[in-house]
Amino acid sequence: MAWRALILLLFSPFVVAQPAAEPLSVYQVVPQDVAVHAIYDGKIEAINRATVSAQTRGRIQEIGFDVDDYVNKDDVLVRMQDKEQRARVDSARAGLTEAEARLAQAEQDYTRTRDVYKKKLVARSKLDSATAERNASKSRVQAARAKLTEAQQQLEYTVVRAPYSGIVVKRHVEVGEIADIGKELMTGLSLEKLRVTVQVPQSRIAAIRDTCEAVIRVPGNQNQELKAQCTTVFPYADADSNSFRVRLNLPDGDHKLLPGMLVKAVFVVGHAQRLLVPTKALVYRSEVTAVYVVGKKDQVTMRQVRTGERYQQQTEIVAGLHGGERIALDPIVASMVLKKQHASKQ
Repeated sequence: MAWRALILLLFSPFVVAQPAAEPLSVYQVVPQDVAVHAIYDGKIEAINRATVSAQTRGRIQEIGFDVDDYVNKDDVLVRMQDKEQRARVDSARAGLTEAEARLAQAEQDYTRTRDVYKKKLVARSKLDSATAERNASKSRVQAARAKLTEAQQQLEYTVVRAPYSGIVVKRHVEVGEIADIGKELMTGLSLEKLRVTVQVPQSRIAAIRDTCEAVIRVPGNQNQELKAQCTTVFPYADADSNSFRVRLNLPDGDHKLLPGMLVKAVFVVGHAQRLLVPTKALVYRSEVTAVYVVGKKDQVTMRQVRTGERYQQQTEIVAGLHGGERIALDPIVASMVLKKQHASKQ
C-alpha cells in the first residue's frame, strides 16, 4: 500500500513544479544628447585614373592588354617599333666615343704645351689656345653624353608600362597605327585607392567643413560602414544646384567597392536631445512599429511609435513616446504578460 501511495503522490497535479514567470525587464525613456546627421548620395571614383600617352613617335607593334583587363604596375601596355630610336642611340654613342677621343687628344696637347710654356719655349697664346681646345672638348663630351641619354630615353619610351596596378577602361590605338608624341594610348584606373564625391547643399556646408568626417554606407549592405575623411571641400558652389562638392577618401583595404557605385555619406552636422530606445525593444507588425509600454502597477500596453535614425544599438523615437515613460525590453515576455492581463479581465 505504501508504494501505491508514493506513485499517486508523484503523479499528482498538485505537486508538479510550475515554471516561474520570467521577470519583465523595463527601460525608462529619457532624452539623450546625440549627433545630428545629414545623409547625402555619393559616388565612388578612383583616385588614380590616368591616360598614358606616347612620348616618342613610332608605329604600334604590340598591345599587351585590352579593355577590362587587370594589369600590374610596370606591365607592358604598348610596344612600339624602335628601329629609328635604336639608330639614334647608336649614332649618339658613336658621337660620344669620338668626343671622348678628341678630349683625350686635347688633354695631351694641353699638357705638352703647358710643360713647354713653363720652359718659356712657346708664347702664352699657344697655351691659351690649348686650354681653350681642352675646355671645348670637355663641353663636346658633355653634349654627346646628353644626346646619348636623350636617345636612350626615347628608346625606353617605345615600351609603355602601367604606372600602377588597375583596370584598363579604354584603349585608344590599334596595332599598326602611327603614334605621334602626345597620342593617347590607354586609359586605366586603380582599385586600390578610392574616394567618394558628394554634393552638399549650401545650408550644410559650414557645419560639414568644421568636422569634415563621414560614415559611408553601402545601400543593400547595412552592416558595411566605412569611416572617411574629407580631403577637399571645393570653395565654390555649382551654378545650377547651389551645392558644394566634397571629396572623401576611403580607407585602404578590400571593401568590395568599385568606381561608379552609389553610396550614402552620413555627416555629423550638430548635436541635439533625442528620445532613444534599445532597438531590440521594438515590435514590428506588418507595417506598424510599436513598443510595449509599462504603466502604473506594471500594466502593459502596446503602443505604435514612429522611428527615426538608428544609433548603433538604439533607435530614435520621433513620435509615440514621452520622456520618463517605461517600456519593456523583451517584447516576447511583454506579450505574454499582456495576454495574462487580458485573460484575467475575462
